[in-house]
Amino acid sequence: MGMTVVEKILARAAGRASARVGEVLEPRVDLAMSHENAALVLNQFHAVFEGTGREPRIWDPSRLAIIFDHRVPAESPKTASNQKKVREFVGLHGIGKFHDIRGDEGGICHQILPENGYVRPGAVVVGTDSHTTSHGALGALAFGIGATEMASVWTLGVALNVEVPPTIQVEVSGEFAPEVGAKDLILHLVGLLSAEGANYRVIEFHGETIRRMPTSGRLTLCNMSVEAGATSGIVPADEETVRYLREVAGVTGELDLVAPDPDAVYERTVAVDVSALAPQIACPHTVDNVKPVGEVAGTKVHQIVIGSCTNGRLDDIAAAARILAGKKVARGTRMLVFPASGRIFQEALEAGYVATLMKAGAVVMNSGCGPCLGVHEGALGDHEVALSTTNRNFKGRMGNPKSEVYLCSPEVAAASAVTGVITDPRKGA
Repeated sequence: MGMTVVEKILARAAGRASARVGEVLEPRVDLAMSHENAALVLNQFHAVFEGTGREPRIWDPSRLAIIFDHRVPAESPKTASNQKKVREFVGLHGIGKFHDIRGDEGGICHQILPENGYVRPGAVVVGTDSHTTSHGALGALAFGIGATEMASVWTLGVALNVEVPPTIQVEVSGEFAPEVGAKDLILHLVGLLSAEGANYRVIEFHGETIRRMPTSGRLTLCNMSVEAGATSGIVPADEETVRYLREVAGVTGELDLVAPDPDAVYERTVAVDVSALAPQIACPHTVDNVKPVGEVAGTKVHQIVIGSCTNGRLDDIAAAARILAGKKVARGTRMLVFPASGRIFQEALEAGYVATLMKAGAVVMNSGCGPCLGVHEGALGDHEVALSTTNRNFKGRMGNPKSEVYLCSPEVAAASAVTGVITDPRKGA
């Protein structure tokens, strides 16, 4: 009986010939990532060594990545002090994959890892962030863990008590219509599966539509797989994976393109034809409350956010600039743009996208996660409505439980910025 991608990756990482659903393994970790919450992890890490008489020692500093991205620059003395504590820890332990608050190499963790070649096909990647699932876009098994679990990884280099999950196969066919893309596909899929429909499962993406999709779109799919409850999303590595790692991330050497066996066993298969898919929107206050944008068109919007680990890449910013070129953001509507990394910000500057957006009235911010989780920049007022390309919209997600958040693609966001109301981008802004 054949194996799925997750079964193959876990078997190899655990030193096994095979792995089956339900088995509990302790796979070797290839990369462990934290952001500012490394301050919590290092407290737990030090506690592991208390009373042992041994100095705290990380199993392999070269396999740790720490990126400041959630509260950058620091918004409070408490955050600044925690960041200082992490910097000291990084220096003490010789952690090389550290991305501080810098315009040239900073950014959101789930963009920094791929564009720097830290994630490889077939790897086991763990992160103290639920959207670590993003990195399945490069054919890795990537999933989120808590601070205590991460402290164990820092110490031992293995993930403890990992149960091999069943896999849902998603077969995607058809060609996207203009102004429709990966964000609409994943919103549609989350609505189809529900917020708990993939609990403790892996979503494995297949089909000609996926094979044609660039890595940026695949990152969007895997990023939001967790919104259906999935442990991880995985796009089996292929020619596009190799292209991205070689051309964008500068990776050299051999790559292990892990593919499922032809007779792999899936829990079920979900077929999606995107040919007739309309732009989608997730309505308050759950990600699976998904509707075609036309059903809520005309809803007044006070703030629009384009960016985040879901949709802050160059093609997302390019789409927004294309729609806003020669137009203005509607009076009474604010528009904030957060490039996913310093590198993307620089590329957007060089391409003229930043100038186009600013001339339209958008405010282009530094790379970071601030408004997505509602702790830094872009807070909403009572009873205001936000339209965002981010990944969650539960009550209070963007900082104010008295506001409402809709989730959409960059195209829907940009078209709506021009009109000041939720707008179908196919009908013009």
